[in-house]
Amino acid sequence: MEQNTQYVVGVDLGGTKIATALLDQSGQVLRRTRFQTAELKTAEEVIDCLVRSVEEVRGDLPVAGVGVASPGAVDTERGIILNGTNLPGWAGIPLREEMKRRLGIPVQVVNDANAAAWGEYYAGAGQGSKTMVYITISTGIGSGIVLDGKLLLGSNGIAAELGHTMIGVDGPVCSCGRPGCWEAYASGTSIARIAEEASAREASLMTNLAAQEGIPISAKHLFEAARQGDGTARQTVDEVTHYIALGLMNVVHTFNPDCIVIGGGVSRVGDDLFSPVRRKTVSLVMEPYRDTFRIVPASLGDDVGVVGAATLCFTMSENNQ
Repeated sequence: MEQNTQYVVGVDLGGTKIATALLDQSGQVLRRTRFQTAELKTAEEVIDCLVRSVEEVRGDLPVAGVGVASPGAVDTERGIILNGTNLPGWAGIPLREEMKRRLGIPVQVVNDANAAAWGEYYAGAGQGSKTMVYITISTGIGSGIVLDGKLLLGSNGIAAELGHTMIGVDGPVCSCGRPGCWEAYASGTSIARIAEEASAREASLMTNLAAQEGIPISAKHLFEAARQGDGTARQTVDEVTHYIALGLMNVVHTFNPDCIVIGGGVSRVGDDLFSPVRRKTVSLVMEPYRDTFRIVPASLGDDVGVVGAATLCFTMSENNQ
């Protein structure tokens, strides 16, 4: 490792793991470590594990900063976890100041979807774009937005909850308790529900594919059945890709991005998802927008959180550090 290279550390904190990596300024991962969080019982134990993971990957190298991607609502300006998910006592935590005190280096704290958005913009599928929107379609729908080269955080650091924009008035009830959210129509969880309901109404290969694995019907089974020519599955794919495109239409009309990056588990379906979503989105947007954007799969895979959190240290304001 070159002595003049600037290094940063990225931490991706999830409900089951802490993934931590040392990166150089190009966004290349040089060292990594991983800890499980299942045995951690308190927020203090989580912070101890975060600090230990950073110390492990940085070794004796000079590190310019640490970026932490955390689930839930994060006040990035103050570095405070407002509330988290699946972590013990993970609310009201002044994480930035606590980790800075222990490590002696600047720390940035950001929501995990925002970190992923920046990772794809800085070193992934969104490189070279001016305005990029990142969408992750998995259990829910997460998102992050880079406008004119800057991560959009909002006045309290909790902007870009695109999964909770509405595409229906009387639609299914979302996990947030409100009806009609995009997430309630187009998340991986919702796609699985729609596929299950379709297979219950009419016999489908989806049922057999899921039974072979001994698991409930998922988006993977839906798209595989459609690929094999199952009529029910094909109709259902047409339905759920329309829902995805409706949300993307709103994204295009609101932010005028030149690039939309889609990640998350559902994106791994590949072109069977992307082809109809691209076609439907173009047909839904107003004519002046139709040649202004591209829709591409995310490229950083499981490293997206650590890459985004780390490289934010090169670009975000160091106010209050």
